Amino acid sequence: MTPMPPLAAERPRLVENGKGLLFMAAGMFLFSATDVTAKFLTGSLHPFQIVWTRQLGLVAAAVVLIALQGGAILRTAHPRLQLLRGTVAACSAALFIFAVSYVPLADAVAISFVAPFMVTVLGALILREPVGIRRWVAVTLGFLGALIVIRPGMGVMHPAAGLVILAAFFFAIRQILSRVLSDSDRTATTIVYTALVSITLLTVPMLFVWQAPSGSQWGLLLLVALLAAAAEVCVIKALELAMAVVVAPVQYTLILWGTFYGFMVFGQLPDLWTWVGTGVIVATGLYTLRREYVVSRKRRKEIGH
Repeated sequence: MTPMPPLAAERPRLVENGKGLLFMAAGMFLFSATDVTAKFLTGSLHPFQIVWTRQLGLVAAAVVLIALQGGAILRTAHPRLQLLRGTVAACSAALFIFAVSYVPLADAVAISFVAPFMVTVLGALILREPVGIRRWVAVTLGFLGALIVIRPGMGVMHPAAGLVILAAFFFAIRQILSRVLSDSDRTATTIVYTALVSITLLTVPMLFVWQAPSGSQWGLLLLVALLAAAAEVCVIKALELAMAVVVAPVQYTLILWGTFYGFMVFGQLPDLWTWVGTGVIVATGLYTLRREYVVSRKRRKEIGH
């Protein structure tokens, strides 16, 4: 049997990676559209009401998964960790929506990019993952980039920017829990638990701030839920088709969409120092992703041998 040429052998993977990149790009576009719609609604509705509606989109996706796969999808080896992941997901989403009601969207997105650096730190502290000196330097520079964006004490950024940092921290915990759960639970199981737990927790405060939306507000709230659900599906599909290291850099297109939407809807543009800080965060983030890929590839080769 004649062996396949190297290029022919790689072509299926290239096609899958290409599809994964398209799905991830679509997911980031939809997430940005979700955020700008949510920010617009914070001018007239309480953030808890908005974030509750946003999570309904994830619940809709969970209901579909349960309908397709049955009750077996709720079987988990780590129910407490699933509950914890749903809790931190609710906290992260709520804090970000609260923050963007005060902070320009592009600035909030730029600050949220510290989450991958927090994942690296938490991975080293909690999961005992090895982190070399170069990645520690990248993490440090990434946090310095965030400080350039926020410029604490200079009065250029609303104090609510701190909520974005806290949201990023909870998001990082969510990612760490995902790594732990991926060894035993299916992705679909984790999605369902995250949806059900987060919507349950957010329902309590939402009841105290609920106000009857107008016709147009109902339409925008429904749009938030649909966009969030579609974005989640796109990201899940992207990660099914392609390696995470391939599609992860596409997440940084959020800053482009955030800037575009922020200008078109609110007339807000980042200043020079925000762009400088964002550039530092993105550059060091991409380097961190590259190093994680190199390290994981080296580890796989060692195991293979």
